[in-house]
Amino acid sequence: MSEANKKFTVNNLFDVEGWVAVVSGGGTGIGLMICQAFANNGVRVYITGRRSDVLQTAAKTWGSSLSHPKGQIIPIECDITSKPSIERLVKEVQQKEDHVDLLVNNAGISRGTSEVEKGHEDGTALAKELYAEDLSLWEDVYRTNVIGYFFMTAAFMPLLSAASKTRKDFTSSVINITSMSGITRTSQHHFKYNVSKAAAIHLNTLLAQELRRPGVQVRVNSIAPGIFPSEMTTKDSDETNKSSIPTGDNYGDVKGIPAGRPGAEEDMAQAALMLACNQYAYGQTVVIDGGYLLEHP
Repeated sequence: MSEANKKFTVNNLFDVEGWVAVVSGGGTGIGLMICQAFANNGVRVYITGRRSDVLQTAAKTWGSSLSHPKGQIIPIECDITSKPSIERLVKEVQQKEDHVDLLVNNAGISRGTSEVEKGHEDGTALAKELYAEDLSLWEDVYRTNVIGYFFMTAAFMPLLSAASKTRKDFTSSVINITSMSGITRTSQHHFKYNVSKAAAIHLNTLLAQELRRPGVQVRVNSIAPGIFPSEMTTKDSDETNKSSIPTGDNYGDVKGIPAGRPGAEEDMAQAALMLACNQYAYGQTVVIDGGYLLEHP
């Protein structure tokens, strides 16, 4: 095989062997999918979250049988809504690594629902329903889904920048996990979550603009998932930290998803690998939703 052709092989296009990655909320759901995508291809992945037992289970269950000998899953407890906790995380990673190639801001929460339905006779009932929402829950959601991403990115910037400066033709990156809920014009019964994800998408744009500077050299992009199995969508996970969504033949029609199914682990893995490896992707929000937004613009 000629060198000109060799560069087009999958192994070369998506070669992440020896990389260092940090994934917040990496013990379950989408975070774990992304963690496995990289660890199984030779990346040392530091997974973080608030629940130490969940992180340990993920590392023990999935880190002991990886497809690549250089891959690792390393758990470190961290609360991304706490600056001291973020600082401890960075310090611990810094003791083992002199750079970070990829930061995935994935940790997220949703609190409560807004039972908004069409057909209110007047504004009184709707106003009462919306005004009854708990202000502190709004703050909790925003603190995790937006503010946490900002401070995690700021804290890891030196390690990310170091990766860009030590390798030729390479730029490290941040991938922010946002949501199609931040794009759709429907509330989906959770105003708090949708507003926070819209803010996270704009934060992604602002960070991409600032971190592209020559002295920093960090690419910032976003994945906006549709419905994927996670503790947020199913309320639970099994003994291996995995969640599942029951589906029938009419699932796509009921949910309004042209793909006819929820997102699969491979769908998320492919998107994350692409944004991490594609050195020409800057400031993008890639929607991986099975066509959901075509039905719910």
